Amino acid sequence: MEKMAMSRKGIKLLLAGLLVMVAGYVLMMGGFSPDPNVFNYAMFDARRLVAAPLVIIAGIVVIVIAIMGKFEDKK
Repeated sequence: MEKMAMSRKGIKLLLAGLLVMVAGYVLMMGGFSPDPNVFNYAMFDARRLVAAPLVIIAGIVVIVIAIMGKFEDKK
């Protein structure tokens, strides 16, 4: 049987990184206003401006580690 390019641990890390990125995008959602003529300052809170981008960047870092790291499968 041929070896895959990524190990099982690398694939799990890749999926975990994707889940972390999705969580960051979910944190960034919201802030809409029921009335389009009224400006809603809720879109400028710390969750959307600070926390969500940091979570997305953390997900990207996990994905890069999953792709570039060399993990050995145990048999």
